[in-house]
Amino acid sequence: MVPLPTPSALRRCVDRWAVSPRAMDAVAALSAFGLMVLDVPGLAREDNSLTGITATLVLASGAATLVLRRRAPWVPFVVALVLMGWLHELTMIQFALYSLGRFRGRRTAVLATVLYVGAAYAYFNTPGWPDRHGETLSDFLSLVVPIGVLAAGVGIAASRHDLVRALEVQRREAAARQAVQEERISVGRDVHDLVGRELTVLAVRAEVLAVRARGAAYQQDFEELADTARRAHHMLNETLVRRADGGAATPGLEGLAALADESERMGSPVDVRVAEEAKALSPLRQAAVHRVVRECLTNAAKHAPGLPVSVSITVEGPALRVEVRNPLAPAPPDRAPVSTGTGLFSMEERVTSMGGTLDARRERGAYVVTATLPSGLAH
Repeated sequence: MVPLPTPSALRRCVDRWAVSPRAMDAVAALSAFGLMVLDVPGLAREDNSLTGITATLVLASGAATLVLRRRAPWVPFVVALVLMGWLHELTMIQFALYSLGRFRGRRTAVLATVLYVGAAYAYFNTPGWPDRHGETLSDFLSLVVPIGVLAAGVGIAASRHDLVRALEVQRREAAARQAVQEERISVGRDVHDLVGRELTVLAVRAEVLAVRARGAAYQQDFEELADTARRAHHMLNETLVRRADGGAATPGLEGLAALADESERMGSPVDVRVAEEAKALSPLRQAAVHRVVRECLTNAAKHAPGLPVSVSITVEGPALRVEVRNPLAPAPPDRAPVSTGTGLFSMEERVTSMGGTLDARRERGAYVVTATLPSGLAH
C-alpha cells in the first residue's frame, strides 16, 4: 500500500507551488477571467449572438492562454486581439501587453502596442463596431491608446525590476563563491605553513642522522630521506600560494584571548571556555576554530553590539564542537552594519573542508552558531 503524504508534506508542497511562476500565471488567468466575466450579460445580448454560457466559455478559453505568458506571450496577445474584434473585449489585451512587456522587454512591448493600436484602428473602421467605444476617432483613441500604453509600460517596469533582482541574486552568489574561494586559499596557505614546517623538520633531522651514521650502511638511506623531504617541500611551495604577510599561519587556540579582548574593547564582553582536551588539537584544526570564532564575534559586534557573547569549545568523543551564542538585539542597530553577507559561507567552507558541519540558527532569543568537525584525537 502506498503511504499517503503527511499534512506537513502537503503544506510544504502547497507553499512551494504558491510562490512558483505557474501559480502566478494561473492567478493572472483567473484575474483576467474574473474581470471579463462581468461583461458577459452585455456581450451575450448586445455584441454578438452568443448566450451567457457560451460567452463565458469563450472568455474562459481566452483567459486560459495567459498560462503561456512566460513561454509564449504572443499567444495570449493574438487571442486578445481576436476577442477585441469579436466580442469588443478590452480587458484581455491589458494582461497580454503587460506580459509581453515583462517577459520580452521594452522593444517587444513597444512593437506589440503599435500592433494593438493599429488593429484597434482597423476595428474602428469596420462596419458594426459598437458606437459606445467612441463616436469619433479621437474619442476612440483616447480610450484605446492609454489602455495599451499603460499596460505595456507597467510590464516594462516589472521587467526592469526582475532584471535588477536577478542581478542582485547573481551578485550575492558571486560574492559567496568569492568568499568560498578565498577561504580555500586560506586553508591551503595554512596547510602549506603547517605541513611545510614539518617537512623542514623532517629534512633537518634526516640530515643530522645521516651525519651521525657516516660510514654506516644506512647513511645513504638518511640522505635520500632528507632529499625526499626537501623535494616535497619544494613541490608544496610551487603548488600552494604563499601568504603576502610572510607566511604566518592563522592563529590557533592561543589567539582566542586576543579576539576576546578586541571584542570587549568594542563593548561586547566575551566568555571563552576551552576544554582541556581541545588544547591537544592539531594546528590545522585550531586554525579552523579560530576562524569560526573570529567570524562569529565580528557578526555579533555588527548585529548585536554591546551584548555578551559566550564561546564554548569542547571535545565530545571523536567530535570537536564549537558553539558561539549571543542574545538577539532587542532593536536593530542605529546604523545598518556594513556586511558583505559572505562570512557564513567562509566559515562553512573552512569547516566542511575538514569533514565537519556548520549550523547557524535562532534559538530562544539568541543567535547560535555551532560547528562540529572531527577532532583527530586518539581515544
